[in-house]
Amino acid sequence: MTGELGYSLPPAIRRISTNFRMAGWISLWAQAIIGVTSSLLFIIDALESDTRFSNAGSGFFAALGLLSAFISASWGFRYVLLGRKLRKSNPDLRPKPKDAIRAVRIGIIISMVGMLLTILGGSSVVGSLWLRSLRQLSTSSVIVQDNSAFINAADIAVVFSVVNTMVAHYIGLCVSLWLQYVVERQ
Repeated sequence: MTGELGYSLPPAIRRISTNFRMAGWISLWAQAIIGVTSSLLFIIDALESDTRFSNAGSGFFAALGLLSAFISASWGFRYVLLGRKLRKSNPDLRPKPKDAIRAVRIGIIISMVGMLLTILGGSSVVGSLWLRSLRQLSTSSVIVQDNSAFINAADIAVVFSVVNTMVAHYIGLCVSLWLQYVVERQ
């Protein structure tokens, strides 16, 4: 696919372009698949009628973390487009190195902010589940009519969703750090 144009490019530009395209596709697909899985688990919990968290921020931060995972996945596609633009034979049409560095830095920031939001949401979810488990212990000898005191599968699905979202952000962060290494290695 490179043809004659690929050979007219300097080797460093070809290497950077290939890495941007490959890492961008990996980032996009890995984060999109993990994000969709996390979204489905999050929706399962939202549809469960017995679930309620004692902390209103738990779902909010987890949802923001999930949203930022999709933003990070779309940023992975931006890496693909940047890699394609770097393949242009006309140097005037190619992005400048500072543009590539800026794109990578923004990708790092997106992943780090998303990971922070997800950690806050996950901590809140785990904290509320811990409180519910303490209530479970105190009511274990008494018949309880309120099922919301018990931890069910939908609650664990939210924890699994948060962990998956953290993995998606970790992948985005690793891809961005790899691209930063590739660009600075020139």
